[in-house]
Amino acid sequence: MDPYLIQVNDHAALPSLRDVHVNLNGKPTAGGKSKGRKPHWAVRASDMSKRTFNPIRSIVDSMKVEPHPEKPLISLSLGDPTVFGNLPTDDEVIQAMKEALDSRRFNGYAPSVGYLSGREVVANYYSCPEAPLEAQDVILTSGCSQAIEMALAVLANPGQNILVPRPGFSLYKTLAQSMGIEVKFYDLLPEKSWEIDLKQMESLVDDKTACLVVNNPSNPCGSVFSKCHLQKILAVASRQCIPILADEIYAEMVFEDCKSESLAKLSKNVPILSCGGLAKRWLVPGWRMGWILIHDRREIFGKEIRDGLLRLSQRILGPCTVVQGALKDILHRTSPEFYHNTLSFLKSNAALCYDALSRVCGLRPVRPSGAMYLMVGIEMNHFPEFENDVEFTERLIAEQSVFCLPATCFEYPNFFRVVLTVPEEMMLEACQRIRQFCERHYQGGEGAQDLDCDK
Repeated sequence: MDPYLIQVNDHAALPSLRDVHVNLNGKPTAGGKSKGRKPHWAVRASDMSKRTFNPIRSIVDSMKVEPHPEKPLISLSLGDPTVFGNLPTDDEVIQAMKEALDSRRFNGYAPSVGYLSGREVVANYYSCPEAPLEAQDVILTSGCSQAIEMALAVLANPGQNILVPRPGFSLYKTLAQSMGIEVKFYDLLPEKSWEIDLKQMESLVDDKTACLVVNNPSNPCGSVFSKCHLQKILAVASRQCIPILADEIYAEMVFEDCKSESLAKLSKNVPILSCGGLAKRWLVPGWRMGWILIHDRREIFGKEIRDGLLRLSQRILGPCTVVQGALKDILHRTSPEFYHNTLSFLKSNAALCYDALSRVCGLRPVRPSGAMYLMVGIEMNHFPEFENDVEFTERLIAEQSVFCLPATCFEYPNFFRVVLTVPEEMMLEACQRIRQFCERHYQGGEGAQDLDCDK
């Protein structure tokens, strides 16, 4: 049956033609009786749309500042690895898409949860003995963002709350609040490479807590949790009987001296909805292909959560079918050299940026271990001209044409985030300009103009 076809069975409920009259004003009435309603326009935005608020857009759009006219803008703000053209996807990925398109087999509707063949491919790719997956455990989605939205929608009701990292990806709050779900922030600790403050996190749990959101590797921190720390997170979730929404869009995007672990692989009893996709690791965010992996070996989610995800998937009838058709070749034909080269570039840029900004008075970068980001603390007491990180980054744009996101966007003031995907020469130039900016405005203590400030 066509998903858009509405079938009407009860014809008796409809008035007959002779019972429908049109008055002189052109308004139809049933049985010739007017209810006396005076028509007027009253179109209003929905409550859900009014609750939808993206802090990044709100903060960035309110920045009424122009870049320095004599310096080309260097944008270190957008988490899109394709912007500068220096990080193209693998040739085999492009070829897979061409073949899927040329086959003309993927132009119609797919099942709302995705083609069975695509779900099988993803299940096989991520399955392991500790966390086995089958096709029925995979929901294909329109990007990882939709995967997160569906996972939140199936786990939480209006009036409940979710636990979200701070600093953290702003979309969690945007989606939750639009659904009437309260957000409680647990803290990440910069002095511990952004590990979770586990005691503080557990103190937030109450009888209305619906799920715990864990983002690893992290946006905006670029941090990667150790196996030991992940086990401690699972212990909290197990004690409190709270399911986990694992945002793992940066899974396996970790530097060589670090190891990537999935939460599901370590979980003994905590049910997990793991959200991922092609966007970052395969460098194709615009292709909008994501997935939810359902890890539920103890049948805690049971049939109800699976049925709920199925119903939610029917709202947009699934992701792009052409990308689904190419999934098998994308996952299995992408060369190991492609992954290696991408991560080597990101690690090199991270080291370059960290080393350069570590020598700048008033800045405290935190070394990343993966993903595509680096967070930099601002010692605001040494920059008294600026009230906060938003003003700091505004003036950085105006004076040096370098655009970094103020970490207020991530609920973490007095930091800013650097995106590491720009070409190396652009990163070097950006760091040089940031150094010049800080040298100009730094106050308090000797060595204000000395790059080798003792950190």
